[in-house]
Amino acid sequence: MKLTQNNIDNTISYITPPKKLLHSAGKAIADFEMIKEGDRILLGLSGGKDSLSLLHILLHLQAVAPVKFDIAAITVDPMSDSFDPSPLKPYVASLGIPYFFESQPIMDLGKEHMDRDSYCSWCARMKRGIMYTTARREGYKVLALAQHLDDLAESFLMSAFHGGQLRTMKAHYTIDKGDIRVIRPLVYTREPQTAEFATQAGLPVIAENCPACFSMPTQRQHMKELLRSEEKHNKAIYSSILTAIMPLTSKNNE
Repeated sequence: MKLTQNNIDNTISYITPPKKLLHSAGKAIADFEMIKEGDRILLGLSGGKDSLSLLHILLHLQAVAPVKFDIAAITVDPMSDSFDPSPLKPYVASLGIPYFFESQPIMDLGKEHMDRDSYCSWCARMKRGIMYTTARREGYKVLALAQHLDDLAESFLMSAFHGGQLRTMKAHYTIDKGDIRVIRPLVYTREPQTAEFATQAGLPVIAENCPACFSMPTQRQHMKELLRSEEKHNKAIYSSILTAIMPLTSKNNE
């Protein structure tokens, strides 16, 4: 994979993702009409390989696409002793985009109000609420999230196996209040693609190390391992799952 540096306004340098990664994200953006002229997009930046990859994809598209849009990023710090996303601050500053770093004692609140078996989903809802609040306050109407095809496949199996429903994450939808659109440009992208890019580009990945998750194996991890095992025998399994879930990803309400 060849990495190149590009300049925006001759001052800001960013890394161009590989063509295959740009193609899968660009196709999803086009197919689901995710980005429109004048959009102000707030990217949820956890510091993981996926959100950092999406950051550089959006920066590249902002520089070359005929559709003009603005980009900012937000990191929600759960204030856990085992997870420190603050090293992202100088990195995002070097890219020259607006950046919002919101700290909330999510772990402590979880211990007070939630059972351990529901902590992960509750934490995700808390973080999403903080991102919505920040987007409204700062005037961003689009929230970009970095879930990829592997995530959608895992969610689909979890819903079918444990909930008796055919559901997965949506590629593009408007939240119930009607004021924010949520987009997932990586819905056609495989996790190994973002992992390879992050490694080759030396992106400053913040490792996921939530003790609440590690102390108890999750349903999602089980599905990930199941799919990994099945892919050894069927290399097209993710392509097949994508075909099956396409009608589900297109529904507006999540």
